[in-house]
Parts: sequence; C-alpha cells; structure tokens
Amino acid sequence: MAELEAESLHFSVGILGISGGSLLLLVNNYGSSPEKSLIPHTALGVLLLIIAALLAYSGVRRSLSQSRLFSSVCLTVSALWGGSGLVYLLVGERVLGATELRTSLVPGLAAFTLALLILAIVSLFQREVVFFIITLSISLACGHQIAGLSSPSFGQSATAACYLLVTLVGAYFGCGRLLSFITRGRVEAPGTRLKKRRAGGQGVRGPEDCNDVVPVGLVMNLLSASVLACPLLAVVPQLSAGHVPWLWTAAVFQLGVCVLSYRAMDSLTATFYGFTSILHFTEGYSALLTAPSFSILPSSPVPFPVVFSVLFFILALFSCQKSLAEGLYQLFFVAYTIALAAQPSLSFQAGAQGVQAAIFVVSAVMLLVTSYNMLANRIPTGEGMFKALVMRVSNLTLRPRDRQLHDPYLGYSRYADAEVLGHACSVLAAFSITSSVEERDPLAVLVLPWTVVAGGILQLLVGSVAFSRGKTLESTAFILYGVMWSVWGLTRYGGLYGDTRGFNVAVGIISFLLFNSLVTVGALFLNIAWFLYAATFHLIIISFLLDAVGALPYGYDIGVSIVFGLVSFYCFLSGLFNMTFLTPQLPLGRALVRLSGEGGGGRDTCPHVPARKATAVHQIAEIMKSGGICGMPTDTVYVLVAACNRPEAVEKAYRCKQQAQDRPMSLWVSSINQLEPVRSLLSPLLWDFMSAAWPSSISMVIPRGPWMEVFGLGESAKHIGTPQSIAIRNPDCAVATHLINLVGPIAVTSANPTGEADTTHHNQVYAKLGDKVDGVLCDGPSPENSASTVVDCTKIESGHIGFFRVGLIPKSQVLQIFEDIQKRHSHGQINPGFETDLTEPGPNLTDPQRHTEQHNTQSPESSPVPPATQSPAYIDTSPHPSDSPSYRPWVEIRRCSLNNHNTARK
Repeated sequence: MAELEAESLHFSVGILGISGGSLLLLVNNYGSSPEKSLIPHTALGVLLLIIAALLAYSGVRRSLSQSRLFSSVCLTVSALWGGSGLVYLLVGERVLGATELRTSLVPGLAAFTLALLILAIVSLFQREVVFFIITLSISLACGHQIAGLSSPSFGQSATAACYLLVTLVGAYFGCGRLLSFITRGRVEAPGTRLKKRRAGGQGVRGPEDCNDVVPVGLVMNLLSASVLACPLLAVVPQLSAGHVPWLWTAAVFQLGVCVLSYRAMDSLTATFYGFTSILHFTEGYSALLTAPSFSILPSSPVPFPVVFSVLFFILALFSCQKSLAEGLYQLFFVAYTIALAAQPSLSFQAGAQGVQAAIFVVSAVMLLVTSYNMLANRIPTGEGMFKALVMRVSNLTLRPRDRQLHDPYLGYSRYADAEVLGHACSVLAAFSITSSVEERDPLAVLVLPWTVVAGGILQLLVGSVAFSRGKTLESTAFILYGVMWSVWGLTRYGGLYGDTRGFNVAVGIISFLLFNSLVTVGALFLNIAWFLYAATFHLIIISFLLDAVGALPYGYDIGVSIVFGLVSFYCFLSGLFNMTFLTPQLPLGRALVRLSGEGGGGRDTCPHVPARKATAVHQIAEIMKSGGICGMPTDTVYVLVAACNRPEAVEKAYRCKQQAQDRPMSLWVSSINQLEPVRSLLSPLLWDFMSAAWPSSISMVIPRGPWMEVFGLGESAKHIGTPQSIAIRNPDCAVATHLINLVGPIAVTSANPTGEADTTHHNQVYAKLGDKVDGVLCDGPSPENSASTVVDCTKIESGHIGFFRVGLIPKSQVLQIFEDIQKRHSHGQINPGFETDLTEPGPNLTDPQRHTEQHNTQSPESSPVPPATQSPAYIDTSPHPSDSPSYRPWVEIRRCSLNNHNTARK
C-alpha cells in the first residue's frame, strides 16, 4: 500500500509540475509584448530550471506498474524547459545578446516539437488521453513559439492557448491523483484513476525485458542532431554559444539515462548512451569556444575520433543481440565519428552536419518504434536475428539474457556491470592525450572534453557502480583514475598549467603514484588483465611526473599512452564478448598471487543466489537436503540454517558458527502446522498463543521434551536449546517460510561468529563465515536491524510469561495477545500474573520501568524471567530501546496472525 501511495504521489508531482510550468509560460506569453517580456528573462530561466528539476525527479522516480509513458513525458518536458531556462538565463545575464534569443531557441524547440508529437501519437494508440493532450499541446506550443520568435503577433497568443489547455488538464488530473493520495484512495475525481498494466502480459514487456528510459535517450540524440543540422539547412547561421545549453542538456540527460540503464540491467544501452553523452559534451565545448570571450577555432592534429568510431562499431555489432534495428542505428554514429575524423578542425560542419541530419530522421523513427513497442511490442525490429545467426555457429553459445547475467560474485545487485564503459573511456582518454599542445593555446587543442568527460566524469560514474556491486578494487581503480584524468586534463589542457611545472605539481603526481602502487599490488590477486591495466597506467602517471619536472623523453608519453590504450581496448572487448557469449571466452588470466586459506584469492565461492527467484530457493533447499548449511534472509537479520533431519548439518553449523556452549541454536518452522505431530505433547494455552502470535518476529522459549525426537535431530539435538528449554519461532518472511516448507523444520543461529555484530547483508555472510557456508540466499540489506522478541513461555500454564529480550515486536503487543488468549481460556478472568503490570501505578515510574523493576526484584523461583545468572545464554538480556518511555511501538504482527487471533476470540 505504501508503495502504491508513493507511486501516486510521484505521479501527482509530475503532472502538477507540468501544469505549473505551463501556467508560467501561459502568463508570460499572454502578458508579453514584442518590446518587453512580462517576466524578466533571468527570473523566467530560474523558474523553468526549478520546474525542470522537479519534473526530472518525478520521471526518475517512476513506477513500472503505471504507464511507462509517464517517465518519458516527464523527462522530455524537463529537458525542454531545462534547456530553454538556460538560454533565457544567459540572455537575461547578457552572456548572449537579445538578438541571439531566436537563433538559440529554434533548434531545440524544433527537436522537441517533433519528439512530443511522436509521444502524442503513441499515447493516442495506447488510449492514454491525459498524456495525449499534454504532449500534443506542448508540441503545438513549441511550434507556435518558433513562429512567435519571428512574428510575435502570430505565435504568442497561440502558444499561450496551448499552454492553457495543458494547465487545465494537468491541474485537474494532478489534483485528482493528489486527492486520492491524501484520502488513501477513498475519494477519487472522475477520470483520474491510473491504469494498471500487467508486467509480462500479452503484448506487453515485463520490467526485466524493458528499459523504459530509452525513449529519453533517443529524444536527446534528436535534440543534438537538430542543433547541429540546423545550420546546414540555413535555419540558423552557424553553431554558436547559444546552442551550448541544448547540447549540454542532452549530455546531462544521457548520463542520467546511462545510470538508469545500469539500474535496468541493460549494460549495452548504458554503454551506448555513455558514448553519446561524451559526444554531446564535446559538441557543446566546441560551440562554447566560438563565444566572443574565447573566439577560438578548436582543432585536433590527430584523427582521434577514428578510435571512437572503432568503439562505436564494436558496440553496434554486439547490440544486434538486442535487436537488429538498434545495431543499425548505432552504425550512424560510426559514420558520424568518421566524418569528424576527416575534419582536422573538428568544426562539426560539412560532412558531420549531413550525418547529423540523417541521425535526426533515424532517431525520430527509432523513438516512435521504441515508445510503441515498450507498451505493445508489435513493430518488428529483428530481435531474434542475431541469436539465429549465432546458433548456426557450432563453437558459439549465447548467454541467456536475464538479470542473473549481471549478478555480482557475492550476491544480488541493483546495477549491471559497468566495467565495459570504464575500459572504453580509458581508451578514449589515453589516445586523446597523444595530441601535442606545443606552442598553441591549450584550449584550441580539442583534448579537454575527451580527458575530463570520458576519462574523468564517466570513470567516476563507473567506479560508483562498481562500488555498489561490491567490487572494491575495481571501484577504487576507476575512481582513482577518474580523479587523475580530471586533474591532469584541466591542468594540462585547460590552460592552468602554464609555467607551474616544478616541485608543487610533482608532489601531487607522486601521491597518485603511491595510490596506484597499492591498486597494482591488489590487481595481482585479481587477474592478469587487471594487473596489466594498473601497471600500464602507472607508466602514464610517470610520464605526467616527468613532464612536470621538465625531464620527459621525446615520445615516451605517446608510447605509454598507446600501450595503456591497447590494454584498455582488450579489456573492453573481452568484457563485451564474455557478457554476450557463454563459450568461448576471451581470457583475462588467473590471479598472479593466490593466498591459501579462506577466500584463496579466487572467485570459487559458494552459490549466492537471489532470494526473489523461486528456482534459487529450490537450489538452496536441495543443498540443505544434502546436508549443507546456508545463509538466509529473514524478517530481522540474516541467519545460518541447517535441516533438522540432517544431524550432521546441525553439527556443522554449530562448529562453523564457533558457537559458545552458552549460546545454543533455535528451532524454526514455516507454520504451526509443522508442529501438528507433537500438538498433543504441548499445552493447549501454549498452542493457542503460538497460533495467535505467529508468523512474526517473536521467538518462544518453551519446555524441552521428548517431542523433539520427531524432527530427526538425533545426537545433534543437544546443540538446540538448553537441557531445560528450547527457543522456537515461525518467521514473518516469505522467503524463509518457503524454504522451510521445502526442507522441513530447521535449526537456526545468527550468521556471524559468536561475539560479533549481527549480519545485515548477504555479502557479510560469506565475509564473516567464509567457505564454511554451502550457499547464501541473497536479498540485499536486512529489512530490520533489530533482533526478534524472545518470550519465556516455560511457565505459561501458571499464567506467567516473561521476556528474555524485547526486540522488533513491542512488549505491550505481546502482552495484549497473551491476555486475549488467556481470557478465552479462563472465560474472561484476567491473569493475575500481569494485573499489577497493567493496572497498578508505580511511584515516579512509567509502565516499562515498573515492569523492569519488578523483574529485577523477583526471586529466581518466582520470576517469569530468570535472572542473568540463570537465564539461557542464547538470550540477550541487555536493555532495549522499547523499554524507554519515549519509544513508540510501530511494528505490527502480520495481518494473518491477527486474523487467526480474532477468529480464536470469536
């Protein structure tokens, strides 16, 4: 329910943001005259940027259960108003002249007119009336605004009329969804109910097969192509500084598409839009140099874009596995980079502009096909052709395309592997610095964007993704190299170097040398490819150092840059190849140094499988049935489990845990039905208390008896509980109960060596227990960091229950359940065992404090909870936050438990 409410809120924020931005432009267009704008350009630009940021947030926080057009519409309108806001801001601050407003706005508005018209067509086919009205109206508004820039008397009123329609529709629909959110769905305005689409339904792609931000990336390619092709069509005189906001808006949004594509486990798409974002940053940088404050004609003495064309070509070949149309589309960028390489000045004119005109048309077609197929999947794009071709080659075996393809070595990750993009950026940065500045202005040599954006910004992004996947060494290397490329690029090619060569620069470079030495040593334990990658970058840092002290040998920097670029290229190619094919594999080599003992420096760990897959749970169940022990997520923290009918597994878990004798294991069941064979041996009051309280985060300590022989524990029964009692629990966790259903009752202990903190992530299970564990069910971070509440039921027949530990379930809630059960058994009489605890006021004490004081003053014989010297040692008797007067119980037992309890009361 909370998730649905959040979806509705994000939807409302997005629609109301579009309505608010439309109202702003409506008022400005109605109130402005040809001589003066109603809202100053600076204020209008700032307001549009704020609204664009709000829309970007709503688009990123989209929900796949709603219409996937919502994300595309929000992000597209956000890019439109973000780029327009930057242009207005530059004009208002007089960075651009007032006469440049038209030439700056027209290319961007033209692109969004077509993009929003295509989204309107798709919305119409999918019967999304609200999105159809919004996108069509804003598309017409952009078209009329272009006309208004030439003839204000013609375009301004029509633009305002279009935005008026958007304002009214958006305000009604957004307020309707907001009202539904506030009233929790009890009140809904007519026509504002969200349509729900079944993932994986007929004709609709499931969330694992669809990357719903791809249309946004295509819109950004459409935008940059429009800006570069307009001078060719004489729409604007030439590429100028006024076009920089559009180009850099496209670059920033494509970086966002890159990150979200990794989140969608679409590594190939993420790599492609990482490449195009580099191109758009470079295009914007070249346009910026034409500004009057610079007036520099950029040039590149080395045909460096040829390297980029090779990377694009290889990526296009491997992208054919997704669809033939996508591979062919990427070939247009191969042609574009070749056209750039043919122009030493890299002026983005002539042949490059012609290719961009073609990219404009193809991007529009791809936007229509992709947006429509994202919802209907009816337009053929040649998805199976690559697979059919590979199947004819006997030596090639394709990897299955699913989310498990990008599972890290130690469990589940929300991001796909980004190393392919990281190595490709190293190739670009390495070959770009082969250009020599000599006596020219450093800004005039087009190297800065390649080193700072490709080598710097994107390397930092890749390092962050690698860190989220638990790749410590790889993330350290990418982040370190990203910082190094950024610092060196800005210093050497950003005009900051000058005459500062000497000791100060050398000291900073030496610090990078020391850090990279540690990375190089760490790579010895990874594989040969990574060792060569780190070692050759070490040579590049040495070339930076020699250049700083004025002792660089002729040709040394070019030589080591080429060597590092070739090593990076092999890593890029092997990453793509091994990600695509199961056999054969391009070798990366084994670790040069392997440690004996736990871990061994290798990747041969026990199975780490995602808990959200039923096949993975069955795999862990088979391991346990064969006598293995496994790590498992629960409703609290991760635990180590063994099947009770496998005594040797229980013995192994006890030894693996390094279990102290005073901390025995507990017994878990999937439901109280698994205790049915021993029901006659248990107290009726205890049975009803279990039925009412479970499933939940409540462990019950009950008297030990011969009933335990039913579970087949044998001699290992001595490790579960104490000679007098045993802790038993039915967890409130779907994964855990499903596994116990498959295996039977299990013996459980915490997944950490005795004395250490609880394990709250699947990666910590193997890190703490090593290869003693036979498998791990991975479910990311624990939902709760609190342990279970442990209730002493050994004296339940006398009307007493005690608390060894108050954890996730508050004491008051447990007492209320027990009171209701006891009332049913005693025909309405209140148990005198806690009459005092519930009714009698204590002087200057709150109820929890009074209960604690009584517990501490009772004798061991009469106390429901034995004192610390006599209590079972598997109970933590330390105070818990819930004993504080300020603590408010917030966790409820699962609804099915309360339903059982209410039924019992009736």
